[in-house]
Amino acid sequence: MEKKTVLITGATSGIGLATARAFANGHYRLVLCGRREERLKALKTELGKQTELVTLNFDVRDKEKVFDAISSLPDPLSNVDILINNAGNAHGLDPIDSGSVEDWEAMIDINVKGLLYVSKAILPQMVSRKSGHIINIGSTAGKEVYPKGNVYCASKHAVDAINQGMRLDLNAYGIRVGAVNPGLVETEFSQVRFKGDTKRAETVYQGYQALKPEDIADIILFVVTRPYHVNIADLVVMPTAQASSTIVKKQL
Repeated sequence: MEKKTVLITGATSGIGLATARAFANGHYRLVLCGRREERLKALKTELGKQTELVTLNFDVRDKEKVFDAISSLPDPLSNVDILINNAGNAHGLDPIDSGSVEDWEAMIDINVKGLLYVSKAILPQMVSRKSGHIINIGSTAGKEVYPKGNVYCASKHAVDAINQGMRLDLNAYGIRVGAVNPGLVETEFSQVRFKGDTKRAETVYQGYQALKPEDIADIILFVVTRPYHVNIADLVVMPTAQASSTIVKKQL
């Protein structure tokens, strides 16, 4: 069986990095995308020993760079079989009345518009082949709204809606579409949200066992390896200690 090509956005940290490693172990061909060139170079050195891969250095917010980078892919990696829309961020945790407009724009540009740009660049080839699989990484924040989560939750609700819309619109082409929506995963997420405030970020994951990026990577690999007639359309996963965005059983 011919190897499949997987394109992963946000591949240089967290869930994206763990997913890249999981797929490299499975000997998939990889297209790894990210903003941090040095991390991409290190990742290519690490995983290039296991499988064929290329790296693309761009910010998903930059529409022109997204299209230019993806159009530059060499054969056979130019035919993407599996797209994992993982790139995303939270910026700030503020009430709506005192929130930063710059933070709002960053979340909408990355989480919503970035996902759309990358999908738009990949979809024509999937439609032409009448095959493909898209995994959109959402969040439990796309299923409920919590205090001070306003715009981040809105952006992840948008991902939820886009995921459903994609599944409807691409059904005629035999393209599988699904979302994985994690709860609390211990990554750089809180470091970014709290803008480098390490102490505040660390408190998010204290007192209970959060999910690890590898947990989500295992789930993503499971989803894409199901038989073709099986499409896992929408999956929510939380650590056992988490019941909702605001209810977490901690031992402090």
